[in-house]
Amino acid sequence: MPRASPMNKNLENAGMMKQMLLTLTCASIGMAAQPCLGTPVAGIERVEPPNWWVGMKNPTLQLMVHGSGIGTAAPVLSYPGVSIERVTRTRSPNYLFIDLSIGANAQPGMLDLRFERSSGVLHYRYVLQQRAADSAARAGFGSKDAILNLVPDRFANGNPGNDDVPGYPDNMDRNGGGTRHGGDIAGIAAHLDYIAEMGFTMIWPTPLLENKQEAYSYHGYAATDLYRIDPRFGTNDEYRALVRQAGTKGIGVIQDMVPNHIGNGHWWLADLPASDWLNHGGQYVPTRHARTAISDPYASSADRKNFTQGWFAPTMPDLNQSNPLLGRYLVQNAIWWIEYAGLAGLRVDTYGYSDTAFLADWSRRILDEYPNLTLVGEEWSEQPNTVAYWLRGKANKDGYTSSMPSMMDFPLSEMLRRALVTDESLNTGLIELYAALSNDQVYPHPEQMVLFEGNHDMPRLLSVLGNDLDLYKMGLTFVATMPRTPQFYYGTEVLMQSPAKRDDAGTRRDFPGGWPGDTASAFTGTGLTPEQTEAQRFMRRLLSWRKTASAIHHGKLMHFSPDNGSYVYFRYDAEEKYMVVLNKTAVPTTLPLARFQEMLGSSRHAIDVLSGEHVGLGDTLALRPRASMILRVLP
Repeated sequence: MPRASPMNKNLENAGMMKQMLLTLTCASIGMAAQPCLGTPVAGIERVEPPNWWVGMKNPTLQLMVHGSGIGTAAPVLSYPGVSIERVTRTRSPNYLFIDLSIGANAQPGMLDLRFERSSGVLHYRYVLQQRAADSAARAGFGSKDAILNLVPDRFANGNPGNDDVPGYPDNMDRNGGGTRHGGDIAGIAAHLDYIAEMGFTMIWPTPLLENKQEAYSYHGYAATDLYRIDPRFGTNDEYRALVRQAGTKGIGVIQDMVPNHIGNGHWWLADLPASDWLNHGGQYVPTRHARTAISDPYASSADRKNFTQGWFAPTMPDLNQSNPLLGRYLVQNAIWWIEYAGLAGLRVDTYGYSDTAFLADWSRRILDEYPNLTLVGEEWSEQPNTVAYWLRGKANKDGYTSSMPSMMDFPLSEMLRRALVTDESLNTGLIELYAALSNDQVYPHPEQMVLFEGNHDMPRLLSVLGNDLDLYKMGLTFVATMPRTPQFYYGTEVLMQSPAKRDDAGTRRDFPGGWPGDTASAFTGTGLTPEQTEAQRFMRRLLSWRKTASAIHHGKLMHFSPDNGSYVYFRYDAEEKYMVVLNKTAVPTTLPLARFQEMLGSSRHAIDVLSGEHVGLGDTLALRPRASMILRVLP
């Protein structure tokens, strides 16, 4: 730890008095609901994380300090329970990395960080706040929830005043497929009642962080400041307020995080902290997306290296998470957002593309602070083994150990889409969906996986199904009744469409009613077609019922191989039993029930949970063409 100079010893008492006075100027230090951030001073442009908390399980905190020539300064701190453990300097003279030790006895307050230089002393006010009560025990999301994935820029424009912001070149143009359309945090907040009424209990917006890019910035996956909400979406305070407001309506918020890459407009690019901060020395080398290379026992080192170190796009510099300073920065950034905003979980973009050792450390350290939080990773592969490699509890042959509790279930999602449009035969159609579920044996906890009907990167479900409303209902029914956490894409409930092959602009169209002057509104029902109204009503009933169905949340699954185009499975626990019937045939069908006696037993009656109608369970069950039924089996 740096020793205090005689000048600082003479100033120590005065400095402590100054700390006390500064503390009084920020009355909210002990109130987690109102953050009090550090105050910039001349010569120090940034200190990140911008604030921290006492009471964290990990007592260490690394500060990144950036400012002209700050690397030549000697940092000094005198604060009860907090000490400087180490100072790291890098190739750039404009950075300092300061490791603080925050003792168990440290109290919330304003730290007077002093930076001694030959030209004088700089003072920086750094805030330690009281951690929110029970923050470490916060619940994540799981199989009892239903997630809404939305693209904020395309959902609703609640504040036209932030559509264009000086200094941000990518201006609003609703006529462009890759331009900004003006949706924002205020738009989400204004329609939380709609989201809740539809039955959603979690919101996953695509990234809201600053994307100060020349073009194509609306999607949010090219961050230029990892601690700032993009001003065209709103402010950090508005984001926190959204999370709190959503919580009052029974909705949690999942943040979309991207530890793999940044945007080339990021402020680091003008002055990299270290020569190895970016992969390939900051030069664009594309990844070949060989996702299986990490877990493949036969993969070459070259393929593994290219997958994790190759760039996603020329405008998305690939981060080298094996640099310990950067790795620590990214871990703390995730923890900061969870604590600062009060998040229910993280969805992690391009998960497997990052350094594998870093990912193990990243997931472990976050869950050390929040053991019940949910992290779900994106590994866009149809290979269950490739996805399972990243899961907590998976015994990988190479010894790799992850702490990730959940991954996006791309294998089952892709199979669902394929099975619904493939002709029925002995080996194709619903039988493929049935067979795909046998892959659950490779997942330590398949019920913790997130199953989805669509997302911001995929053609919309209805379009893939050839605009068949019955098959669409079948897909939603399957997603909602599997032992998974279900996720739905915004606009699915009102039959939004896209090209049948990937087309980002087509998949991310504006949600009807989100802009003044829209001729149709999903929020009010105005201008919707009868089919859209029917679909919206169907999803509302489906998700509203699901909220109370304990056997769907935590029960077991037993399924029977499809026969003559019909697939039957049961979800059950000690209290409830549901029989789900998917009839893909285009004609009325009579379903013999004898083969299901293993689950039906002596039961002869059921209730259709979506219609409320009584259904007899005699020798046969009459099925309508393309029917989807969820029957509550009565004792």
